[in-house]
Amino acid sequence: MANTAGSKKRVRQAERRRSHNVSLRSTARTYLKKVVVTIDAGDKEAAQSAYTNAVSKLDKSVSKGIYTKNKAARHKSNLSAKIKAL
Repeated sequence: MANTAGSKKRVRQAERRRSHNVSLRSTARTYLKKVVVTIDAGDKEAAQSAYTNAVSKLDKSVSKGIYTKNKAARHKSNLSAKIKAL
């Protein structure tokens, strides 16, 4: 457990940042799932619009350090290929 005032503050900051990061990661996952659902439904236009929203969220997550650049690129590539296959 934290003993000094500085270490107690770091524990508070870490918890605050962790909960914020969890929220951002959850939002990005939700947008990814929306794309997958529209792809499964077979609606190419809706899938394309959901894809653009998901790409935006992924890129913002990368800039905030939630995801790595390669992970976001992998998601974007896979979803784009699925949309093209419709």
